[in-house]
Amino acid sequence: MGSADIVPGVSGGTIALITGIYGHLIEAISNIKFGFIKPLIKGDLKGFWTQLLEEIDFKFFIPLVLGIGVAFLTLAKVVTYCMDVHTALTFSFFLGLIIASAVILFRKISQINIKHVIFAIIGLILTYIFVSLNPISGNHSLIVIFISGMIAICAMILPGISGSFLLLLLGQYEYMLTALHQLQIVDIISFVVGALIGILGFSKILNYLLKNYEELTMAFLIGVMLGSLKVPAAEIANSVSVNFTGLLPCAIVALIGFALIIILETRFDYIE
Repeated sequence: MGSADIVPGVSGGTIALITGIYGHLIEAISNIKFGFIKPLIKGDLKGFWTQLLEEIDFKFFIPLVLGIGVAFLTLAKVVTYCMDVHTALTFSFFLGLIIASAVILFRKISQINIKHVIFAIIGLILTYIFVSLNPISGNHSLIVIFISGMIAICAMILPGISGSFLLLLLGQYEYMLTALHQLQIVDIISFVVGALIGILGFSKILNYLLKNYEELTMAFLIGVMLGSLKVPAAEIANSVSVNFTGLLPCAIVALIGFALIIILETRFDYIE
Protein backbone atom coordinates (compact mmCIF):
# COMPACT_ATOMS: atom_id res chain seq x y z
CA MET A 1 0.00 0.00 0.00
CA GLY A 2 2.82 2.41 0.85
CA SER A 3 4.55 1.77 -2.48
CA ALA A 4 1.32 2.39 -4.39
CA ASP A 5 0.45 5.53 -2.42
CA ILE A 6 3.76 7.12 -3.41
CA VAL A 7 2.80 6.99 -7.09
CA PRO A 8 0.42 9.58 -8.58
CA GLY A 9 -2.40 7.70 -10.32
CA VAL A 10 -2.17 4.51 -8.25
CA SER A 11 -4.12 3.91 -5.02
CA GLY A 12 -3.04 2.08 -1.89
CA GLY A 13 -6.72 1.25 -1.45
CA THR A 14 -6.51 -0.79 -4.64
CA ILE A 15 -3.68 -2.88 -3.16
CA ALA A 16 -5.67 -3.35 0.05
CA LEU A 17 -8.61 -4.56 -2.03
CA ILE A 18 -6.71 -7.15 -4.07
CA THR A 19 -4.88 -8.53 -1.01
CA GLY A 20 -8.19 -9.05 0.79
CA ILE A 21 -7.67 -6.62 3.70
CA TYR A 22 -9.81 -3.72 2.45
CA GLY A 23 -13.00 -4.46 4.41
CA HIS A 24 -10.96 -5.19 7.54
CA LEU A 25 -9.02 -1.94 7.07
CA ILE A 26 -12.09 0.28 6.77
CA GLU A 27 -13.91 -1.40 9.66
CA ALA A 28 -10.84 -1.31 11.92
CA ILE A 29 -10.35 2.41 11.30
CA SER A 30 -14.04 3.27 11.75
CA ASN A 31 -14.09 1.37 15.09
CA ILE A 32 -11.70 3.92 16.63
CA LYS A 33 -13.97 6.22 18.63
CA PHE A 34 -11.45 7.47 21.24
CA GLY A 35 -13.53 6.12 24.12
CA PHE A 36 -10.23 5.23 25.83
CA ILE A 37 -9.51 8.92 26.46
CA LYS A 38 -12.21 9.25 29.15
CA PRO A 39 -10.75 6.63 31.57
CA LEU A 40 -7.27 8.03 30.89
CA ILE A 41 -8.37 11.52 32.01
CA LYS A 42 -9.86 9.96 35.14
CA GLY A 43 -6.60 8.18 35.85
CA ASP A 44 -8.14 4.74 35.34
CA LEU A 45 -5.20 3.05 33.59
CA LYS A 46 -6.79 -0.41 33.63
CA GLY A 47 -9.96 0.93 32.04
CA PHE A 48 -7.83 2.88 29.55
CA TRP A 49 -5.93 -0.22 28.38
CA THR A 50 -9.10 -2.31 28.23
CA GLN A 51 -10.91 0.27 26.09
CA LEU A 52 -7.82 0.89 23.96
CA LEU A 53 -7.47 -2.82 23.12
CA GLU A 54 -11.20 -3.05 22.33
CA GLU A 55 -11.12 -0.13 19.88
CA ILE A 56 -7.73 -0.53 18.18
CA ASP A 57 -6.77 -3.72 16.34
CA PHE A 58 -3.05 -3.58 17.09
CA LYS A 59 -2.35 -6.99 15.49
CA PHE A 60 -3.65 -5.54 12.23
CA PHE A 61 -2.41 -1.96 12.43
CA ILE A 62 1.18 -2.49 13.66
CA PRO A 63 2.42 -4.56 10.67
CA LEU A 64 0.33 -2.49 8.24
CA VAL A 65 1.60 0.90 9.45
CA LEU A 66 5.18 -0.38 9.67
CA GLY A 67 4.97 -1.68 6.10
CA ILE A 68 3.58 1.60 4.79
CA GLY A 69 6.17 3.62 6.73
CA VAL A 70 9.10 1.52 5.49
CA ALA A 71 7.82 1.83 1.90
CA PHE A 72 7.54 5.61 2.20
CA LEU A 73 11.07 5.94 3.56
CA THR A 74 12.84 3.42 1.33
CA LEU A 75 10.92 3.28 -1.94
CA ALA A 76 10.17 6.96 -2.53
CA LYS A 77 13.49 7.41 -4.36
CA VAL A 78 13.12 4.12 -6.26
CA VAL A 79 9.61 4.90 -7.50
CA THR A 80 10.48 8.46 -8.50
CA TYR A 81 13.59 7.15 -10.31
CA CYS A 82 11.51 4.62 -12.28
CA MET A 83 8.94 7.28 -13.14
CA ASP A 84 11.65 9.66 -14.37
CA VAL A 85 13.95 7.21 -16.20
CA HIS A 86 11.55 4.43 -17.30
CA THR A 87 8.35 6.47 -17.47
CA ALA A 88 6.46 4.52 -20.13
CA LEU A 89 7.22 1.07 -18.72
CA THR A 90 6.51 2.16 -15.13
CA PHE A 91 3.12 3.63 -16.01
CA SER A 92 2.34 0.64 -18.24
CA PHE A 93 2.77 -1.55 -15.19
CA PHE A 94 0.44 0.74 -13.22
CA LEU A 95 -2.06 0.60 -16.09
CA GLY A 96 -2.16 -3.20 -15.87
CA LEU A 97 -2.58 -3.02 -12.08
CA ILE A 98 -5.55 -0.65 -12.29
CA ILE A 99 -7.35 -2.61 -15.04
CA ALA A 100 -6.92 -5.85 -13.08
CA SER A 101 -8.27 -4.16 -9.94
CA ALA A 102 -11.37 -3.02 -11.86
CA VAL A 103 -11.89 -6.60 -13.05
CA ILE A 104 -11.63 -7.86 -9.47
CA LEU A 105 -14.25 -5.34 -8.31
CA PHE A 106 -16.50 -6.34 -11.21
CA ARG A 107 -16.37 -9.95 -9.97
CA LYS A 108 -17.71 -8.82 -6.59
CA ILE A 109 -20.99 -7.60 -8.14
CA SER A 110 -23.45 -10.49 -8.21
CA GLN A 111 -25.73 -9.18 -10.97
CA ILE A 112 -25.36 -6.07 -13.13
CA ASN A 113 -28.36 -3.76 -13.36
CA ILE A 114 -29.04 -0.22 -14.57
CA LYS A 115 -28.18 1.31 -11.16
CA HIS A 116 -24.73 -0.29 -11.26
CA VAL A 117 -24.14 1.04 -14.77
CA ILE A 118 -25.26 4.57 -13.81
CA PHE A 119 -23.05 4.67 -10.70
CA ALA A 120 -20.08 3.33 -12.69
CA ILE A 121 -20.56 6.01 -15.38
CA ILE A 122 -20.82 8.74 -12.71
CA GLY A 123 -17.60 7.52 -11.10
CA LEU A 124 -15.85 7.39 -14.48
CA ILE A 125 -16.92 10.90 -15.53
CA LEU A 126 -16.12 12.54 -12.19
CA THR A 127 -12.70 10.90 -11.97
CA TYR A 128 -11.83 11.66 -15.59
CA ILE A 129 -12.68 15.34 -15.02
CA PHE A 130 -10.71 15.35 -11.77
CA VAL A 131 -7.51 13.81 -13.19
CA SER A 132 -7.71 16.21 -16.14
CA LEU A 133 -7.30 19.19 -13.84
CA ASN A 134 -3.99 21.03 -13.88
CA PRO A 135 -1.94 21.07 -10.66
CA ILE A 136 -2.44 24.21 -8.63
CA SER A 137 0.40 26.07 -7.00
CA GLY A 138 0.26 26.36 -3.25
CA ASN A 139 2.42 27.40 -0.37
CA HIS A 140 3.94 24.92 2.05
CA SER A 141 2.88 26.32 5.40
CA LEU A 142 2.09 23.86 8.17
CA ILE A 143 -1.66 24.52 7.94
CA VAL A 144 -1.65 23.85 4.17
CA ILE A 145 0.34 20.63 4.71
CA PHE A 146 -2.09 19.63 7.49
CA ILE A 147 -5.15 20.16 5.24
CA SER A 148 -3.42 18.40 2.35
CA GLY A 149 -2.88 15.38 4.59
CA MET A 150 -6.58 15.35 5.53
CA ILE A 151 -7.66 15.44 1.88
CA ALA A 152 -5.07 13.06 0.43
CA ILE A 153 -5.61 10.29 3.00
CA CYS A 154 -9.28 10.02 2.01
CA ALA A 155 -8.21 9.23 -1.54
CA MET A 156 -5.48 6.86 -0.41
CA ILE A 157 -8.00 4.43 1.12
CA LEU A 158 -10.34 4.55 -1.89
CA PRO A 159 -9.51 2.02 -4.62
CA GLY A 160 -8.79 3.83 -7.87
CA ILE A 161 -8.27 7.31 -6.45
CA SER A 162 -4.66 8.31 -5.90
CA GLY A 163 -3.82 10.32 -2.80
CA SER A 164 -0.49 11.20 -4.39
CA PHE A 165 -2.28 12.62 -7.41
CA LEU A 166 -4.38 14.76 -5.09
CA LEU A 167 -1.17 16.02 -3.49
CA LEU A 168 0.12 16.78 -6.99
CA LEU A 169 -2.98 18.87 -7.71
CA LEU A 170 -2.60 20.62 -4.36
CA GLY A 171 1.01 21.47 -5.18
CA GLN A 172 2.39 19.46 -2.26
CA TYR A 173 3.60 16.21 -3.89
CA GLU A 174 7.24 17.05 -4.67
CA TYR A 175 7.56 19.06 -1.46
CA MET A 176 6.40 16.13 0.71
CA LEU A 177 8.67 13.68 -1.14
CA THR A 178 11.57 16.02 -0.38
CA ALA A 179 10.42 16.23 3.24
CA LEU A 180 10.55 12.41 3.43
CA HIS A 181 14.00 12.27 1.82
CA GLN A 182 15.38 14.91 4.18
CA LEU A 183 13.37 13.78 7.22
CA GLN A 184 11.83 17.21 7.84
CA ILE A 185 10.13 16.10 11.03
CA VAL A 186 7.82 19.09 11.59
CA ASP A 187 6.35 18.91 8.10
CA ILE A 188 5.98 15.12 8.30
CA ILE A 189 4.21 15.32 11.69
CA SER A 190 1.86 18.05 10.43
CA PHE A 191 0.94 15.90 7.41
CA VAL A 192 0.48 12.73 9.50
CA VAL A 193 -1.77 14.46 12.06
CA GLY A 194 -3.94 15.84 9.25
CA ALA A 195 -4.06 12.38 7.67
CA LEU A 196 -5.11 10.72 10.95
CA ILE A 197 -7.97 13.17 11.46
CA GLY A 198 -9.09 12.80 7.84
CA ILE A 199 -9.00 9.01 7.79
CA LEU A 200 -10.88 8.61 11.08
CA GLY A 201 -13.78 10.71 9.80
CA PHE A 202 -13.92 9.46 6.22
CA SER A 203 -13.58 5.77 7.12
CA LYS A 204 -16.89 5.86 9.01
CA ILE A 205 -18.71 7.14 5.91
CA LEU A 206 -17.03 4.54 3.71
CA ASN A 207 -17.72 1.73 6.18
CA TYR A 208 -21.42 2.68 6.20
CA LEU A 209 -21.57 2.67 2.38
CA LEU A 210 -19.81 -0.70 2.12
CA LYS A 211 -22.13 -2.29 4.70
CA ASN A 212 -25.38 -0.86 3.32
CA TYR A 213 -24.72 -0.23 -0.39
CA GLU A 214 -21.79 -2.52 -1.13
CA GLU A 215 -22.48 -3.32 -4.79
CA LEU A 216 -23.40 0.25 -5.75
CA THR A 217 -20.23 1.46 -4.01
CA MET A 218 -18.22 -1.16 -5.90
CA ALA A 219 -19.82 -0.10 -9.20
CA PHE A 220 -18.93 3.53 -8.49
CA LEU A 221 -15.34 2.52 -7.66
CA ILE A 222 -15.08 0.57 -10.94
CA GLY A 223 -15.95 3.80 -12.73
CA VAL A 224 -13.40 5.64 -10.62
CA MET A 225 -10.68 3.17 -11.63
CA LEU A 226 -11.57 3.35 -15.33
CA GLY A 227 -11.59 7.14 -15.18
CA SER A 228 -8.18 7.18 -13.48
CA LEU A 229 -6.65 5.24 -16.41
CA LYS A 230 -6.23 8.59 -18.16
CA VAL A 231 -3.20 9.30 -15.96
CA PRO A 232 -0.98 6.31 -16.90
CA ALA A 233 -2.30 6.32 -20.51
CA ALA A 234 -1.31 9.97 -20.97
CA GLU A 235 2.13 9.39 -19.45
CA ILE A 236 2.74 6.43 -21.80
CA ALA A 237 1.58 8.38 -24.87
CA ASN A 238 3.86 11.28 -23.97
CA SER A 239 6.90 9.05 -23.39
CA VAL A 240 6.98 6.69 -26.41
CA SER A 241 6.10 6.67 -30.08
CA VAL A 242 2.48 5.63 -30.51
CA ASN A 243 3.21 2.74 -32.88
CA PHE A 244 3.67 -1.02 -32.69
CA THR A 245 7.39 -0.85 -31.86
CA GLY A 246 6.95 1.75 -29.14
CA LEU A 247 3.84 0.28 -27.54
CA LEU A 248 4.74 -3.45 -27.63
CA PRO A 249 7.07 -3.35 -24.56
CA CYS A 250 4.45 -1.26 -22.73
CA ALA A 251 1.73 -3.80 -23.58
CA ILE A 252 3.89 -6.67 -22.32
CA VAL A 253 4.63 -4.90 -19.03
CA ALA A 254 0.94 -3.98 -18.61
CA LEU A 255 -0.02 -7.64 -19.13
CA ILE A 256 2.55 -8.67 -16.50
CA GLY A 257 1.02 -6.19 -14.04
CA PHE A 258 -2.50 -7.38 -14.88
CA ALA A 259 -1.56 -11.07 -14.46
CA LEU A 260 0.29 -10.39 -11.20
CA ILE A 261 -2.76 -8.79 -9.59
CA ILE A 262 -5.18 -11.49 -10.81
CA ILE A 263 -2.86 -14.21 -9.45
CA LEU A 264 -2.41 -12.37 -6.14
CA GLU A 265 -6.16 -11.86 -5.73
CA THR A 266 -6.81 -15.55 -6.43
CA ARG A 267 -4.10 -16.58 -3.99
CA PHE A 268 -5.33 -14.31 -1.19
CA ASP A 269 -8.92 -15.45 -1.70
CA TYR A 270 -7.63 -19.02 -1.31
CA ILE A 271 -5.88 -18.12 1.93
CA GLU A 272 -9.04 -16.54 3.33
